[in-house]
Amino acid sequence: MSSKPKQPSATLNFENAMDRLEAIVEQMESGKLPLEDLIVRYEEGMNLVKICQERLASAEQKIEIIAHNSAGKPIVKDFEPAAEAEIDNKAADERGEQTNEVRLF
Repeated sequence: MSSKPKQPSATLNFENAMDRLEAIVEQMESGKLPLEDLIVRYEEGMNLVKICQERLASAEQKIEIIAHNSAGKPIVKDFEPAAEAEIDNKAADERGEQTNEVRLF
């Protein structure tokens, strides 16, 4: 069995957690793991999903904190990924730029 050693969640960043989660999914979809290993991988995957959700929530809170109004005064603003992406895409279209939209979910 060639599994990577588990990293403590305190040192695992979002990108590393996503990479490990993708590797787990590939292993599970291969159909080559016995049931016991599938259960272990599933449990690890669920822990990684929790880490990713926590990291995303933290990032969203930081975005709310650093938002500023047009006068330059800091304001707390809710993070709206779909609305922000749509505004950015429209502004880029008006400038004649191409947009590279990336969606995680």
